[in-house]
Amino acid sequence: MGALLGLGFGVGAMLIWSAFFLPRRPRARVRGAGRLEQLLARAGMGQTSVASLLTLCLVLSFCVLVLVQILSRALPVAVAFAAMAAYLPLAVLAGRGRRRQREFAEVWPEAVDNLASAVRAGLSLPDGLAALATSGPEPLRETFAQFALDYQVTGRFGESLDRLKERLADPVGDRMVEGLRIAREVGGGDLGRLLRNLSTYLREEARTRSELEARQAWTVNGARLAVAAPWVVLLMMSAQTELIGRYATPSGALVLAIGAGLCCGAYAVMMRIGRLPVERRILS
Repeated sequence: MGALLGLGFGVGAMLIWSAFFLPRRPRARVRGAGRLEQLLARAGMGQTSVASLLTLCLVLSFCVLVLVQILSRALPVAVAFAAMAAYLPLAVLAGRGRRRQREFAEVWPEAVDNLASAVRAGLSLPDGLAALATSGPEPLRETFAQFALDYQVTGRFGESLDRLKERLADPVGDRMVEGLRIAREVGGGDLGRLLRNLSTYLREEARTRSELEARQAWTVNGARLAVAAPWVVLLMMSAQTELIGRYATPSGALVLAIGAGLCCGAYAVMMRIGRLPVERRILS
């Protein structure tokens, strides 16, 4: 019995020692899938694998290819719509990511104010961040609740901040996390001033960006309508076999390919002209 207790004590001591003193290996990342991983993270779907996303694109593309081919009996037309269907999940994710970042931009000043109030009230920095799970803005509560759980389980503030930054996948969140990391490591009494300045800057930035987005919304909507209109007409023509059959010829396929290229090029140019500056993530 004594030997068993000694063995258990030794194993426990070794585990405690390894948790604090053994070097930790960085988590491996899959090469070649960085942009898709970032797209999923910005959309709040970081737990979804890139393979699942690509599988969805392929399955949706194949289904549309078969459906349009049966309807129109013109392979070039079916291939064109299949390509659109393959890109559709990516477009939905990109739109969801933009909406998520706009939503975050509206509530970040309130979250920073709540954190500043918690620090002034005497809470430590980890406790102040964990308190945002209950007192923070609704869109951010789940993310900070996961941070509180990470910190409660591991007790490592730096690693918990890294996971918080990965879940947020937001440029403003990156700035806030890195500023808090420096304040935690360096110390000092400027944390309250830093948070107040950050809150003021975020409010001004959100106000300016919302005004610019409202003014250029007609440009974006017009570009999307101009690109979608010819393909909607083509889809409506698919029921007329004799008319749509002209696109099954080599010359018809060439016309379709040129039209698709012009639509994509014009849409890209229009979006490039009307695009607002996008803030880059810090140390992502």
